[in-house]
Amino acid sequence: MLLSIDTCGSSGSIALARLEGDTLDVFAEADLAAKTYSARLVPAIAELLTAQRTSVADLAAIIVTRGPGSFTGIRIGLSTAKGLAEPHALPILAVSRLAVLAHKAGCLAAALDASRREFYFGRYDDPLREALLSQDAFEREAAALGSPLAVCEPSVPALAPAATLVDAPTAADALHFALSRLRARDFDDPVTLDGNYVRRSDAEIFSQPGGRRPQPQP
Repeated sequence: MLLSIDTCGSSGSIALARLEGDTLDVFAEADLAAKTYSARLVPAIAELLTAQRTSVADLAAIIVTRGPGSFTGIRIGLSTAKGLAEPHALPILAVSRLAVLAHKAGCLAAALDASRREFYFGRYDDPLREALLSQDAFEREAAALGSPLAVCEPSVPALAPAATLVDAPTAADALHFALSRLRARDFDDPVTLDGNYVRRSDAEIFSQPGGRRPQPQP
């Protein structure tokens, strides 16, 4: 049995699934409202497990979406996954929200609004890359890609009218994306596992002497 956690977006979700052979069965899901992750994530997981008459000890692995997105949400999701995994020596598999979005839409690239006229961008053909783009750079990428670019926020298609618009990725989508790595037992080291922030937070940047916010790719 597998637990998936996604607290990277303006709303979050958790999901439980079973992997039997080649079949992944997502049998329980729950949504998390925005700005409730710190208070609701752990109780929501407990409620979901209790409803299925199971416990953390019965899990085979935890899948966690590690960003990019909300800095606070990423940290809460990762710390919760690590906190649940450690007492039971459960493996953790972390995934990129951009990559999950591209996989969900069947596209080779994906973009998320990073605010401040910037965009998180991931491209998953060759070479693979994830970056923070300025609006101008994003519009150029979007124009070149067309429909193979996946977006999920209703505001973005105005800048990328040919892009493929789908619903925001969920914890269940992360499970489907992670399937090949789960089969290969390609897990992450919880000691070194960190968020996929793409850019650092302003608090981290300006806490350093002479710190300046990094510029997105032009």
